[in-house]
Amino acid sequence: MSRRLSILVYHRVLAQADPLLPELPDVRLFDRHMALLKRCFRVLPLSRASEQLRLGTLPARAACITFDDGYADNAIHALPILQRHGLSATFFIASDYLDGGQMWNDDVIACVRHARQNVLNSGAPGCDALLLHTLRHKRQAIDQLLEALKYLPGAQRQTLARGLAPARQEELMMRSHQLRTLHAAGMEIGAHTASHPILARQADADAETDMARGKSALEDLIQAPVTLFAYPNGKPGVDYDQRHVDIARRLGFTAAVSTEPGAAHAGSDPLQLPRYTPWEQDRLRFLLRLLASRRT
Repeated sequence: MSRRLSILVYHRVLAQADPLLPELPDVRLFDRHMALLKRCFRVLPLSRASEQLRLGTLPARAACITFDDGYADNAIHALPILQRHGLSATFFIASDYLDGGQMWNDDVIACVRHARQNVLNSGAPGCDALLLHTLRHKRQAIDQLLEALKYLPGAQRQTLARGLAPARQEELMMRSHQLRTLHAAGMEIGAHTASHPILARQADADAETDMARGKSALEDLIQAPVTLFAYPNGKPGVDYDQRHVDIARRLGFTAAVSTEPGAAHAGSDPLQLPRYTPWEQDRLRFLLRLLASRRT
């Protein structure tokens, strides 16, 4: 277990806790996570850790920190905390959403957050007459809508989500200058496709084009090679399969991560490394769950 690699995946770090999205850490919780990681683990850049894993030279208690999608709060809130603790992280960016883009799931969340009615008729499959009376109802409505839309064809999903969204929303995704700030600070930049599709639902040529386009866009922005990749959604056999692993290899990625829970070991495919999502609010439970994940 000591020679396993724990890879943590985050998406956002909020200025303050959001009752509607309790799974997202705020700055205080993220700071506690990072302090505990630094104390108990050897935190490494993903590129170095994946190479050491391959060579059999990975140090004991190795861990990596990753972020998916490219939210602005990664640069605004997460980066200063990482720097204060002297830690590195890898940021996987869906390039189409830089500079004013909006991901479909955020349209859904904004719809529920700003709804003035107590019953939502969304038009999404199986999601008519969603109750919004209480915070619990709203959380359930978000979960139902996300599940209903997630595996629809990309254009249909985008149209439905955009139709639900309020006219004015907070801008959530990074600007190009924030991406360059992360890179200049020594953080690793990885690709996450351009448009964040479910790769397994695409034709092979379309999937490869989207993966290549995202890689190229990021390389143009940071003027450096991008050799790390995260599969959107990331469930092996559901969201991507061996075809996309082969495409990642062909495009020159040297390591890629999934959302399969667990810790990587010497026999892990470097282009399908598992990751762990740290939901726990309590520090002891966070540590215990992280240790438990290293046994799988």
